[in-house]
Amino acid sequence: MGFQSKHAHDGDVSRRLFLQGSSALAGLAAVGGASVLSSGRKAFAQGAAGPILSGSHWGVFKAEVKDGKFVTAIPIEADKHPTPMLQGLPDSVYSASRIRYPMVRAGFLKNGPQANDAARGSEEFVRVSWDEAIELVSKELNRVKEQHGNEAIFGGSYGWKSVGKLHNCRNLLGRLLNLHGGYINHTGDYSTGASQVIMPHVVGRLEVYEQQTAWPVVVENSELVVLWGANPSITNQIDWILAEHGGYEGMAALKEKGTRVVAIDPVRSESIEYLGAEWIAPRPQTDVAMMLAMCHTLAKEGLHDTAFLDEYTVGYEEFEKYLMGQAADGVEKTPEWAEQITEIPADVIRQLARDCAANRTMLMSGWAMQRMDHGEQAHWALVTLASMLGQIGLPGGGFGLSYHYSNGGTPTANAPILPGITATGKAVEGAAWLEKSGLASIPLARIADMLLNPGETIDFNGDKVTYPDIQLIYWVGGNPFVHHQDTNRLVKAWQKPETVIVHDIYWTPTAKFADIVLPATTSYERNDIEQGGSYSLRLMAGMHKIVDPVFEARSDFDIFNDVARKLGYGNGFDEGKSEMDWIRQFYDAALDQAKARRIDMPDFDAFWDANEPLVFEPDEEGLNYVRYADYREEPLLEPLGTPSGKIEIYSRAIEQMGYDDCPPHATWMEPVEWTGAADAKFPLHIDTAHPKYRLHSQLSGAANLRDEYVVNGREPMLINPQDAEARGIADGDIVRVFNDRGEILAGAVVTDRVRPGVVRVNEGGWYDPAKRGEPGALDKYGSANVLAVDKGTSKLAQGNCGHTAIGDVEKYEGEAPPVTAFDRPPISS
Repeated sequence: MGFQSKHAHDGDVSRRLFLQGSSALAGLAAVGGASVLSSGRKAFAQGAAGPILSGSHWGVFKAEVKDGKFVTAIPIEADKHPTPMLQGLPDSVYSASRIRYPMVRAGFLKNGPQANDAARGSEEFVRVSWDEAIELVSKELNRVKEQHGNEAIFGGSYGWKSVGKLHNCRNLLGRLLNLHGGYINHTGDYSTGASQVIMPHVVGRLEVYEQQTAWPVVVENSELVVLWGANPSITNQIDWILAEHGGYEGMAALKEKGTRVVAIDPVRSESIEYLGAEWIAPRPQTDVAMMLAMCHTLAKEGLHDTAFLDEYTVGYEEFEKYLMGQAADGVEKTPEWAEQITEIPADVIRQLARDCAANRTMLMSGWAMQRMDHGEQAHWALVTLASMLGQIGLPGGGFGLSYHYSNGGTPTANAPILPGITATGKAVEGAAWLEKSGLASIPLARIADMLLNPGETIDFNGDKVTYPDIQLIYWVGGNPFVHHQDTNRLVKAWQKPETVIVHDIYWTPTAKFADIVLPATTSYERNDIEQGGSYSLRLMAGMHKIVDPVFEARSDFDIFNDVARKLGYGNGFDEGKSEMDWIRQFYDAALDQAKARRIDMPDFDAFWDANEPLVFEPDEEGLNYVRYADYREEPLLEPLGTPSGKIEIYSRAIEQMGYDDCPPHATWMEPVEWTGAADAKFPLHIDTAHPKYRLHSQLSGAANLRDEYVVNGREPMLINPQDAEARGIADGDIVRVFNDRGEILAGAVVTDRVRPGVVRVNEGGWYDPAKRGEPGALDKYGSANVLAVDKGTSKLAQGNCGHTAIGDVEKYEGEAPPVTAFDRPPISS
């Protein structure tokens, strides 16, 4: 059953609380020197010289080195909310999981592409020299190109890689393969695969990776914040570039002011507990039904903003017919209807809708709700709900899809943009990761499908995509055997290509399923440069080499450069520039921008030698930014990028596509599997959220962090006391979590933080098959994606369905097999 916490507010903001909020805002501006809420134009190096400056997805830090060894990561003074994950960085350098030398699968070394590919993942490896490895990689790239063409090479390497404008391994791979004539790339990502396709149809923008209304504006103006499927206390620890953690200052101010927060989540998250939020825990995968019922309440009670709908949206009339049961399905989307689906009482749904209408409300959504079957519908429904409330473009009102990601909402600083190395060798406008590269692309989440079904044609966002026949996979900076759904299906798919080449730092599950494995350096064994804060751009830091590479690890840049030379491309890859030449070039380009904008920055030598980050501050525009304010003020002069120039509650473009699994307005459709189905085969939903002590699968190899969360040596699994008691499971037991796709072992954590009918196993645990290389093998450690559905969200986006999984749990009887996920594979002497 659904339930909500007892904590309640009346939704009013008293003068006392308002003054407290003003004090909180002032306090934010005064905290520890340069705050994200203070203004200024000058960039400055702060503090005195000390240990070696570097940075990571987890923040900018100073590295303490003793006897040539990286021993401690000390967060910089500007980071007021450093993550404990920084303490895993030294351990990650010296992890027992490090790949020490170039390695080749024994069967592949003996027989080449005629090797038994079904043995991939089970055979031992053989150490080779770097010269032999470069020769072998070059030979395979030439062979596949000559025998099958460049369209048989998949270089759509995906993953969070490492930070840095030069050592961007994904762009470096594309750079090499483009020199070699091209390759097959991918479109989209696992984080927002559905939303980044549907949002341009609805609001004309990508939305998921764009700045939110600034936190100071939210704190000052929002009277109600609805945190829908988001846990920023955990996810804002990380950033796509260097983390600066400004979002925590916004959350602290919101908490101090006492703003009412309602959180909708199947788990009572760290954010819910920190903010003292009211907790509503619906059945997973039913968010759309709840949103539709809220929309119904607004329409039925005349609480919707008809003036806003008339001027700023199109298609509301058609949508309202669906709400009121006047469409083909004939079902009125009442709160009572939604109660049967969500298990949330109708009165709770109805009252939340009324409260949203009565207060300045910010709807803060996470991304998990769109990583489900029919995931396109969730954010479309959220935007529709926000449109009916009529507060989009007002200070503290509307919706935001990125407050939980990379500290969205932290005011944007007045800062230049660092360019970086590109896959094409050409300058790229905007975000480097949006660079188009390769001969053709497939939707990222369809990789296993592509390998298993060459020549098959699928629908994708109004177009047709035909799967190529891939014979060589080249993967760097990612771990698909952890982040792709239905791991056992991927094991089968991975047997299809003739050759698999992987660069990695560690013996990840993906590296163990490769033919040629090349050891890469960590960020701390090379030089680079990066900015901090994907939305704030508040920091710029030189990433100084901290220690020499361990064993025979080399940077991806050097590896690819040697391969390029072996292939006969001379200086085509490095353009005759050294590592420091490239870094200086990137900085000087940013310096030119700064001069044009009258922002003070030191020259490169002074910047690099200072061993300190530059800190930029927001101006008034950044501090007072309101998303969609320009559109609300001038809808004709500032139209959206949709066909109508308005918010499209009903999309004629999608209607013309005629997809049966993505109607032209936000719609409730039953997922392919969910616990509310009449014929549900399993009773428990398997929730797979972000972990606290790693970034997806990164830092899994850091044993000191792993010790903070493993239970009986396995990934933890949260289970409600009712469900545990019914199965004879006690806290700390090793349990078997299973469904028709696979089975994993985990360690039970019995807690009322998770609602009944749901278990949580965090994503990112390393896949550890009991029988190496065998599809269907028991995963001994607890990789959640063994259990998830591998299908596209719909024909529109073809996103992943990582949160669509049901199963069951039982106590594991007998002696549990030892965990070997972090061990090196068998290596021939």
